[in-house]
Amino acid sequence: MSRPAEPFSNAFSDAYADSCADPVYLIKTGDTFQHAAQQAGDFEHWIMAGLGLPHQQVRVLDARHVGTLPSPKTCAGVITTGSHAMVTEDLPWMKRLQDWVTHLVSAEVPYLGICFGHQILAQAMGGRVDFHPQGREIGTVEIALRPASESDPLFSGMPSQFPAQAIHAQSVRALPPNAIHLAGNTFEPTHAFRVGRRAWGVQFHPEFTQQHMALYVDHLSEHLRQNGQSPERIRQQLSATPESATVLHRFAAICCADQKSRTSVSETAFAGTLEVALDVTLETATQLAD
Repeated sequence: MSRPAEPFSNAFSDAYADSCADPVYLIKTGDTFQHAAQQAGDFEHWIMAGLGLPHQQVRVLDARHVGTLPSPKTCAGVITTGSHAMVTEDLPWMKRLQDWVTHLVSAEVPYLGICFGHQILAQAMGGRVDFHPQGREIGTVEIALRPASESDPLFSGMPSQFPAQAIHAQSVRALPPNAIHLAGNTFEPTHAFRVGRRAWGVQFHPEFTQQHMALYVDHLSEHLRQNGQSPERIRQQLSATPESATVLHRFAAICCADQKSRTSVSETAFAGTLEVALDVTLETATQLAD
């Protein structure tokens, strides 16, 4: 297996190594294809590379096998991965995960759900998930931010449109009550939303590089042809997605700054921490995306 990518920013890792006394939990809900894992690592490796946190600050738990999920009080933040499973399977471990997510939202623990994790958040908070009526979205797609994103802690300051990697058959067909709709495109209206103050879902994959997406297109090529899609054209249109990649680094900054705020650091220091942490250069993002 090739060595996983280095953390997003060593400067961030060093500066904030002591900021998160509690770990950021990475909740694994699935695995990539075996040949993809052998070449590029698995979902948790891709996400950890994008977060830029010291590895000792991130704890990986597999929701499919773990008996008890940690108390929200012990979490600096939570990220739920994508999965090849479907939320509508409604398996016992999915129900446990959904119940836990409601407690995270109530406790205002920073939460980021990616793809399957995005759908789990929606389902847990009263939304509806089902198969997309137009089939699978796959490849490098354009994401358009909505006006509400301008004041959103995670998306504020990002370009109004940016490319991202996406692959999903199911999607959020109805948002939870009082959810803030943050992003979408012509195929998938709900590519990002927030519930409460600190819980986000993104249908796109900020952890995917162009290489990861190509592995998926190649693996699913025959299936895509059977469903009237051209894997050759999808692969040709793949591109780097540096702006999308910054979502993970931004979320890590929120986790660390939020915990400092919760441990009685002054509002001024909190704002300064977040401002510095979000000072991510596009050049660095491009290096990770490549």
